[in-house]
Amino acid sequence: MREAEIKRKTGETDISLTLNIDGKGKSDISTGVGFLDHMLDLFTRHGRFDISLTCKGDTFVDDHHSTEDIAIALGSAFRSALGEKRGIKRYGDIILPMDEALVIAAVDISGRGMLKFTSDFQTEKIGTFDVELVEDFFISFAQNAGITLHIRQLDGRNSHHIAEGMFKAVARAMRKAVEIDEGAKDEIPSTKGVL
Repeated sequence: MREAEIKRKTGETDISLTLNIDGKGKSDISTGVGFLDHMLDLFTRHGRFDISLTCKGDTFVDDHHSTEDIAIALGSAFRSALGEKRGIKRYGDIILPMDEALVIAAVDISGRGMLKFTSDFQTEKIGTFDVELVEDFFISFAQNAGITLHIRQLDGRNSHHIAEGMFKAVARAMRKAVEIDEGAKDEIPSTKGVL
């Protein structure tokens, strides 16, 4: 089983997270940030990952610290659970419609963390959630997971739909990338021999 448990405690957040990559899409998520709970529940379901997550954060300041630290923990959990990445397909991509929004996500589990993010949100907030935190989340997730992640909004007007499309698209691209390649399940998918 490809699983990981992450505990992260700082002066701003106290996070406990467990991840099972080979799950059924079960989530038990309570972050104190309602919109992020919704996005992570979608991520869990569409990736078919099992995630249990609690965060006690300084949301009386704003949602930034909790959002960023949760992304750090989730990315670290993927990196840990994947280990040496033997047998994975490594790459995953999708073009995902979410009502009027259309999003591309492409993943390379490269060992090198970076994000290329292109969006055109029409609002500054989704409810009380600052839309700039969507990009901040994926920056921290990609860096700590050690993945190359491209997210591009192709269309969309409603900020909630755009963000939802992004989380669903990344989940489904990750699901493809972490799948075991039955024809090469004992190989590390790199000419370097390491990822």
